[in-house]
Amino acid sequence: MKRFPTLIDIMSRPQGIFLVVCFMCLMACNNDLSKLPPDASLKDLDNDRATDVTFIKSENGKVKAKLHTQQFIQNESAKPPYIDMLNGLKVEFFDDSMRVESTLTARSARYYPQEQNVIARDSVVVVNNKGEKLQTEELIWNSKLERIYTEKFVRITKGDQINYGDGLEATQDFKWSRIKKLRGSIPVSNSDLPLE
Repeated sequence: MKRFPTLIDIMSRPQGIFLVVCFMCLMACNNDLSKLPPDASLKDLDNDRATDVTFIKSENGKVKAKLHTQQFIQNESAKPPYIDMLNGLKVEFFDDSMRVESTLTARSARYYPQEQNVIARDSVVVVNNKGEKLQTEELIWNSKLERIYTEKFVRITKGDQINYGDGLEATQDFKWSRIKKLRGSIPVSNSDLPLE
């Protein structure tokens, strides 16, 4: 008559110890959804979260852009997947000598990795190293094409002139820009511009 191994027989082999430890670990796991905070939803479980995050985009060993955000929420199960940056965004664009060519800031943004588009929203400002400034409420930065776009109202301050209109296309270093529907230009003296 064949005898079945006892727990002592199993524990005397290394494989047996491993199986018992795995079983104990499985028994210790607990997924009680009632212990989640009352304002949490099951949708939130799909999101990866992090704080104080910096992304670096490089090509051929050279840093092209550095993006920093205070709050990062990634949803890979969405169609298309996206990353939300809800507590501010700052992007610095670099030339080949690692000097900052321009800076983009906004209060919030959403990044679509497949298209390589960042949609910056709310108080969007782009400033280049010449001090020229673009202000708008929404801007799309395509990191692959190194271009920025918007269909919203824009205000561009270059030296002693302010141009405004609807829609814009520009290089990410903001050295070249074109307002699609120019509404007007206002010449101003440097003493009329507010100090920041």
